[in-house]
Amino acid sequence: MKRISRVLVGLAALGLLAGCGPSAAQQGGDSDELVFAAIPSEESASLQQDYQPVLDLLAKETGKKITFQKATDYAAIIEGQRAGKIDIAKYGPFSYVLAKQQGVAATAVAGQVEEKGAEPGYTSYAITRPDTGIRSLADFRGKKVCFVDPTSTSGYLYPKAGLLEAGINPDTDVQPVFAGGHDASAIAVAKGDCDAGFAYDSMVDRQLIEKGQLQAGQLSTVWKSAVIPGDPVAISDDLDPAVKDKITAALRDKANSDALRENGFCTGDCKIGDIGGYGFAPVDDAFYNGIREVCATTKDEQCQ
Repeated sequence: MKRISRVLVGLAALGLLAGCGPSAAQQGGDSDELVFAAIPSEESASLQQDYQPVLDLLAKETGKKITFQKATDYAAIIEGQRAGKIDIAKYGPFSYVLAKQQGVAATAVAGQVEEKGAEPGYTSYAITRPDTGIRSLADFRGKKVCFVDPTSTSGYLYPKAGLLEAGINPDTDVQPVFAGGHDASAIAVAKGDCDAGFAYDSMVDRQLIEKGQLQAGQLSTVWKSAVIPGDPVAISDDLDPAVKDKITAALRDKANSDALRENGFCTGDCKIGDIGGYGFAPVDDAFYNGIREVCATTKDEQCQ
């Protein structure tokens, strides 16, 4: 399988995060600094800016310096939190389940939402160009197909389940390409580098169109997944319980556009995170059991 961009696992992931100062988790659960890590869902030079209102909120609520770490991929997040270099991590749903399964001592407390009052969740789209003749997942056989990343929920795990259900083996019946990002996958399909591909819903419906990188109608959606639990923020279990409680309460109750604007952390639309959404809502570990069920269905080797 060809990967268009970044691969980072194991020691390389730890090396990426070596520049971080000691996290609170590394110092027995308490220090003057907390490390918050995330990866972009698209090529982005402004990821820290996207989260800055939340970072400022957490600094005020905890009384600690919040250091932001932009990671290369989810492997870096998993290894960094396992090594105690990350206190607060924004995962994808699949990578969170993998992290827990691999023994990372962290627990989801909040999930991303796009709109006020919405449940934390989204869907995966199978996309193609209108002129390819592809009308369903069954038509993917023999085609060059863009996935996002092997640890992406909407860019790999749920698409794999959908393909298997359609009678398509994603390893042998298609020519898989890992694009490295949801934007990269969609754009590769639009440019003809892939016949079809996968990306999450708002990347196709809104984000790339608003940025002028796609035009409305340039891509056709031929499949939509079941609702996927929203991206979680997981807090290290090794943090001081009082600090964990403050972070949890802030993320669940105040890390949203309305509260952040009201308290002076942002102005205007105040869109939060890499999806440019409303912010966060409460979740717990059990909220991600649906991911575990899809793992059982696909029997993907990364789920083991």
